[in-house]
Amino acid sequence: MDFFIQNAHAQGAQQGDAFGFLLPMIIIFAAFYFLLIRPQQKKQKAHNELVSNLSAGDEVLTAGGILGVITGISEHYAIVKIADNTEIKIQKSSVAQVVPKDTFENA
Repeated sequence: MDFFIQNAHAQGAQQGDAFGFLLPMIIIFAAFYFLLIRPQQKKQKAHNELVSNLSAGDEVLTAGGILGVITGISEHYAIVKIADNTEIKIQKSSVAQVVPKDTFENA
């Protein structure tokens, strides 16, 4: 059976190369940064800019899929008209996107 499995022999302790260990870690971190962290930061920055630029009269689509027109706005909340005589108060951060004008009327 020795031809299938190699016998383990004790070997002398070897000093590992620090650069040989650090290089793969640096490459993995760089890959994570450019493929995951950086795009997420850009997306978050764009969303924060969208939320800070909301104003009354903007037509918005919420993260829950509700389409409406902003009628009032405060620091953390927006009042959105979703139908005649129907308004809801939402968190500004739940706005997914601002849609083009007349989207609400044509929907």
